[in-house]
Amino acid sequence: MHAYANPTRFLAIAKPLTPWLLGVGLLLLLGGAFAGLAMVPGEAKQGETARILYVHVPSAWLGMGGWTSLAIAGLVQLVWRHPLSGIAARAIAVPGMLFTALCLATGSIWGKPTWGTWWEWDGRMTSMLILLFLYAGFIALTTGDEGQRQGGSLSRGAAIYALVGAINIPIINRSVVWWNSLHQGPSITLGGSSIDGSLLWPLGLTVLGFSLLFGAIVLMRMRRIIADNRVAARLRRLADDEGS
Repeated sequence: MHAYANPTRFLAIAKPLTPWLLGVGLLLLLGGAFAGLAMVPGEAKQGETARILYVHVPSAWLGMGGWTSLAIAGLVQLVWRHPLSGIAARAIAVPGMLFTALCLATGSIWGKPTWGTWWEWDGRMTSMLILLFLYAGFIALTTGDEGQRQGGSLSRGAAIYALVGAINIPIINRSVVWWNSLHQGPSITLGGSSIDGSLLWPLGLTVLGFSLLFGAIVLMRMRRIIADNRVAARLRRLADDEGS
């Protein structure tokens, strides 16, 4: 892990990897979207409205996966003081929040014809809304703090916040099991899937495509943060030289 603590080594991998993630992700996403919209049949009970699952499910997955990654970065920051962990956490926060918002928006659009309402204070929806607020709080907490001025590392408070916020992830996952939920139960588990196979394969493409795009966005944001840190460090050195 510490072999890539040097930003130069990290950039040597991230720079060529980013366009590959972006290109392959776009191809998979477009292929999955086309298949989901034009090739597979409508769902037996919900008809054409169920096609929104090809965006809704990947968005939910990445909203939760983003915070899980953010919490891991916070743990690495606290325990090992890895120089890139804080940069990774900052880079993850904004796309994670955007995908969480997309999950909530598509869920509301899906819920209106299915449940007859745009919103219900259901366990799954409420816990996902809390995740959106957690992202917003993390971004506010880490914007302009001392760690950002010192190479992008997280403050101790921000790292602990990321870890405590991870408590919400299993709550989101199990909410439809623990409570009498308006939201449907888990469709895909370790034991199999309740989604018909003819509808499932495009979902795999869009989940993988969105995931690769998420990775590309995170790498681009990390590269931008490192570049900004280098510029800031250079300006500080120039100011110190002029002062001396």
